[in-house]
Amino acid sequence: MVARLVIAAPSSGAGKTTVATGLMAAFAGRGLAVSPHKVGPDYIDPGYHALATGRPGRNLDAFMCGTELVAPLFAHGARGCDLAVVEGVMGLYDGAADRGELASTAQVAKLLRAPVVLVVDASSQSRSVAALVHGFASWDPEVRIGGVILNKVATDRHEHLLREALGESGVPVMGVLRRAPAVSTPSRHLGLVPVAERHADAVDAVRAQAEQVREGCDLEALLALARSAPPLRAEAWSAAAALRGAGAPGGAVVPGAGAGGVVSGTGAGAVTGAGAVTGAGGGAGRGAAGRAERPVVAVAGGAAFTFSYAEHAELLTAAGAEVVAFDPLRDEKLPEGTRGLVIGGGFPEVYAPELSANESLRDAVSALARSGAPVAAECAGLLYLARSLDGRPMCGVLDADARMSQRLTLGYRDAVAVSDSPLAAAGTRLRGHEFHRTVIEPGAGATPAWGLRQPERRVEGFVLGGVHASYLHTHWAALPEVPLRFVEHCRS
Repeated sequence: MVARLVIAAPSSGAGKTTVATGLMAAFAGRGLAVSPHKVGPDYIDPGYHALATGRPGRNLDAFMCGTELVAPLFAHGARGCDLAVVEGVMGLYDGAADRGELASTAQVAKLLRAPVVLVVDASSQSRSVAALVHGFASWDPEVRIGGVILNKVATDRHEHLLREALGESGVPVMGVLRRAPAVSTPSRHLGLVPVAERHADAVDAVRAQAEQVREGCDLEALLALARSAPPLRAEAWSAAAALRGAGAPGGAVVPGAGAGGVVSGTGAGAVTGAGAVTGAGGGAGRGAAGRAERPVVAVAGGAAFTFSYAEHAELLTAAGAEVVAFDPLRDEKLPEGTRGLVIGGGFPEVYAPELSANESLRDAVSALARSGAPVAAECAGLLYLARSLDGRPMCGVLDADARMSQRLTLGYRDAVAVSDSPLAAAGTRLRGHEFHRTVIEPGAGATPAWGLRQPERRVEGFVLGGVHASYLHTHWAALPEVPLRFVEHCRS
């Protein structure tokens, strides 16, 4: 039984991230253990959630993981917590294109049996706010909107008009927030700037958000609403159980690996966006015998590679790997004994000069790839493995060149593995997500990674020896065979 709230809005830009992060930080400041969650595939918001709560931010994606995993993944993240706060995505009822309610905040709220707090940008309305809230509250009777927080309210007079209009709506006002520049977070071509790129400023912003929420919201009423959520009957997801279901004997769990999947790192203190892989040196089992039992999987982190789901490190660890973080901006070599490499998403285009200048690490990555070791690269990792990025030399593993583009590629994808690779056997089907403003030419190698069905049929990505590189972001909790197969290839 976990008290829980879903923070939603009529549309993007209403202030969900500010309110959700502020609530997380405010309740954590009261001494509550707060579990942070984000609906959808977003990697950046969970970094701010982790900063607010001290716990890994976790995603709940009904498209990529399936509706049946939403509650178990939530229960896994919220285990032992006093309160869970779930930030929605886009507008409350917006989901995967042409899929009805699939992957919407409303669907996740129903799967979690959680009350919803609607954040409304009130900057350009007064009495009409009541019609807006009434419409959202009555659209789907299975969605329980338990309160509204009015954001960007101009004056006391404006607040009075809004409260008066909402007085007969049946939805209580649980907060009123004024415009406050201190709580804003800078954005660029793919959304907010990640925490790892502005840590000190991000700390200040989260502190300001918490203070704004404490002053403008009725925390007692919000906590009471969260505690009114009915029991959620769901067995918590675990990496070990997922791997057993995928065919691993005993789940392949290494004793003492722990449930968190947070293991060793390098002196650079590499950090991924959701806090899945952190650390600063050392780690058990790094000797020759330990490496034989637990192959080292290096995971790129730092400011250029901030996108990672917390469950990926947990699954790799449970599959028997020792997950070690490194920072391609700062580390000149791969972690000692590296047998496999994972390079997730991020912003290499912002750091292309620095990544290119680290020639010794580029050479090490290229040598590892040529050796046949398994390398999994998603989006930013694809760009890093290319011959060049915006004209600057990269690792040269792929015979392709990448560059920035004015066109945003965004959306969920149904995918099938075209070729055998250390990640998947040919014919494996899964769901993923694309989100980038870069292009790579050619878009696929002689042996492509994926065949995609929508928005148009095409092949995409590269399979070359042990390398699997693609723009497609995937969530391994949906297909635990992927990390299991990857670690088995590391051992061989």
